[in-house]
Amino acid sequence: MIRLGLMYFTIVFAAGFLLGTLRVMLLVPTLGARNAELLEMPIMLVVVYVVGSWVAGQANSRRQALAVGLLGLMILLTAEVGLAAVLFNKSPIDALFNKDPVSGTAYYLSLVVMAVMPAYRWRPLAGA
Repeated sequence: MIRLGLMYFTIVFAAGFLLGTLRVMLLVPTLGARNAELLEMPIMLVVVYVVGSWVAGQANSRRQALAVGLLGLMILLTAEVGLAAVLFNKSPIDALFNKDPVSGTAYYLSLVVMAVMPAYRWRPLAGA
């Protein structure tokens, strides 16, 4: 379960880091932060769906799949707070709660989706 949670986090985080870098460099200057973040969100949700579906297929039960999703989310939030502190000198409170009201709300909803996606996509093996 821990291995799956780490894999879930790593793939989602890597995609988010790559897309976030592109967003800041290419979209924010012309569209603004809110619009750029909102444009990135559907792509990240597709990543969460695909990776969440894959880890769900590796889990032995819906409960384990939910634990994997929650573990991935916990690691993601820890990494976000850590990176915000190191790269931007932000406090944990600022990193987690100082967000745009519109894109921040969408972001938090996407975190809920990330947490539950493996459990949502989990299916018992055929014939089991």
